[in-house]
Amino acid sequence: MNEQPLFKDGVVGDRMNRVDGRLKVTGAAQYSAEYQLPGLVHGFLVGSTIAKGRIKSIDTKAAERAPGVLAVITHVNSIKVPGFANRSQPDEPPTAGQPLRVFHDEKILFNDQPIAIVVADTLERARYAAGLVKTQYEADQHATNFNAHMDRAKVPAQAKKNPKSPQADHDRGQVDGYKTAPVKLEMEYVIPTEMHNPMELQSIIAHWEAPDKLTVYDKVQAVKGTQRAFAKDWGIPEQNVKVIATFVGGAFGNGLHNWPHETAAIIAAKTVNRPVKLVLTREQMFTMVGYRPYTWQRIGIGATPDGKLVGITHEATGQTSTYEDFTESTVQQTRMMYQSPNISTRYRILPLDISTPIWMRGPGEATGAFALESAMDELAHALNLDPMEFRLRNYTDTDPDNGKPWSTKYLKECYQMGAERIGWKNRQMQPGTNKQGDWLVGYGMGVGTFGANRGSAKAGARMLANGTVVLQSATTDIGPGTGTVMVQLAADALGMPPEKVRFELGNSLFPDAPSQGGSATVNTVGSAVVAACAALKEKLYQLAGSTFSAAKPADIVIKGTQLSLANNASAKVAYADLIKQNNGQEVAVVTESKPGNERQKYSMYSFSVHFVEVHVHQLTGEVRVKKMVACADAGTIVNHKTAGNQMLGGAVGGIGMALTEGAMIDDRFGRYVTKDLADYHVPVHADAPAIEVAFVDKPDLIVDPMGTKGIGEIAIIGAAPAIANAVFNATGKRIRELPITPDKLI
Repeated sequence: MNEQPLFKDGVVGDRMNRVDGRLKVTGAAQYSAEYQLPGLVHGFLVGSTIAKGRIKSIDTKAAERAPGVLAVITHVNSIKVPGFANRSQPDEPPTAGQPLRVFHDEKILFNDQPIAIVVADTLERARYAAGLVKTQYEADQHATNFNAHMDRAKVPAQAKKNPKSPQADHDRGQVDGYKTAPVKLEMEYVIPTEMHNPMELQSIIAHWEAPDKLTVYDKVQAVKGTQRAFAKDWGIPEQNVKVIATFVGGAFGNGLHNWPHETAAIIAAKTVNRPVKLVLTREQMFTMVGYRPYTWQRIGIGATPDGKLVGITHEATGQTSTYEDFTESTVQQTRMMYQSPNISTRYRILPLDISTPIWMRGPGEATGAFALESAMDELAHALNLDPMEFRLRNYTDTDPDNGKPWSTKYLKECYQMGAERIGWKNRQMQPGTNKQGDWLVGYGMGVGTFGANRGSAKAGARMLANGTVVLQSATTDIGPGTGTVMVQLAADALGMPPEKVRFELGNSLFPDAPSQGGSATVNTVGSAVVAACAALKEKLYQLAGSTFSAAKPADIVIKGTQLSLANNASAKVAYADLIKQNNGQEVAVVTESKPGNERQKYSMYSFSVHFVEVHVHQLTGEVRVKKMVACADAGTIVNHKTAGNQMLGGAVGGIGMALTEGAMIDDRFGRYVTKDLADYHVPVHADAPAIEVAFVDKPDLIVDPMGTKGIGEIAIIGAAPAIANAVFNATGKRIRELPITPDKLI
């Protein structure tokens, strides 16, 4: 572990503009559906119109005769995917069950399940022909109503196998110890199904370059994971699968899984022996690429009259599909956020005739925090305590779940920064007493946390003859500015200007890196980049020989096409001379960075707190978020602009969770009625107030050598309950089922 921050002076910490910003705003950036390949044709999916049953017959003759149609593929005539026969459990997600095997058989497991793909020379012709496919079904009774089937909820398979699983029942101290508290409450909370709805639709171009060589241009968060999955599906060597995801137009978890539409496009490309482009419609995005699952939660919470927690019981049931067990960490925050002698958590999943959910930004924790942080606010009100004071009285200096010390924890600083910026002193203890004309004014807060994770990754570094350093790693950038941050880290590590550094990503040919998810990319890939820069300096030092013999490799700086020393500019050598010594080859290295045993000794988390001021109209129930302050304890902030953008985006997502978003199913047909952005309401600019971001910006040198911790998840965790708590403070009405719409307030 470093005892001092790795970076002192330099570009780390600057508000540097995105290195790919110009490419994106000028349209030069190529997304997965924008590559032009010779002979490219188009696919369009046909979805089932029932939620459960089987296909009796499927008539494709009219579609096959339509102009420009090259193939209509169904379970009747589809190429069989070799891996379908062997796969008993999926690689992603690592839970029990069987991922949907597209065109594998006649079974229907959810409404809009892909049952056919039409391939034609234009998108318009493919879509028209898809409407000509006629299907007859033998329908079974389906179950999509969550409340009507709660008795079917079950313990996840992984929890049955492993009592130490995060999804297993857990008790610390007395079971349901809150019941012994002098002051106790019991409440139920509901979060509806929420959809990802990124700007870029899910898309793929599949191209078989040879019978055993596949290239895909795909919207994914893991190029290496996708490479492994498709190689396994098709029984070909991993190196024969190339995955390109250089640019991703927003992803909040829906790119973590490989979905049936991708395999459908690959099947189609093999069938017609031409590259096939498949872009989902916005309606298909609601059914085919995952979502935040509908979740019911119950909190029992109790404290002493002076505000010391006695116990918390947190029960949660989330929906999943009938064919896969999807689980998430809904109750984790309850186990470690506050000091309480008694904690009980219970987690269940409810299989329904729907498609499989997937992790969505703040997976599990964002859902669980709505219940926990609302309950903390409710109990603070019952105790006549300020909600922040109540949290401070139950602050933890070590992790109560495992007894380990925190790697770092600066949550109190977040409280102080946020309270000052939001004007917490203006909050009234009695709800409904703060008014501005016809508007009721309220203040609320919500705390969030997410693991400060670090995995293994590799990075390559190569110095070109012109003095530019090119780094490569098979990570992706789903929006947070990964390429920019890696350039900053490398520029500081190499002692050179950032404009002379290029970072390349999103290609499975590059050195191995994990998926972008779980707030771990900077910790993981950034560590590999820094290690690669150190290895590059070491190799240059060795080649320079006697020129730098009195110095250390770390002292080398790169200026133009020459190398010199940070503390002795007169000692220098031309890079061209080093290339000659290297047999004419540019100096290049590939390194791997891995975490040590830090997690065995420390509990490592990022923390956040959101403060909100809302105005609620007394007559109409309209809620306006007037101001938000998002504060984060996320270690060293490499780029305050891109990190701030993440916090802003998470806060806006929290507004959506709290006030506008929620998918609805017509249970008669098992079909979503909110299936586009007209009926499913995401927050827009008019819904987003002035949002202020504040960072503690203190390094955590236990998590990684840069001192960074993750931001992406904590940006949204705690935002929705902060708004709900502010609405209660304004109106005295406690809304426990999201979204908070005017009809619930009038």
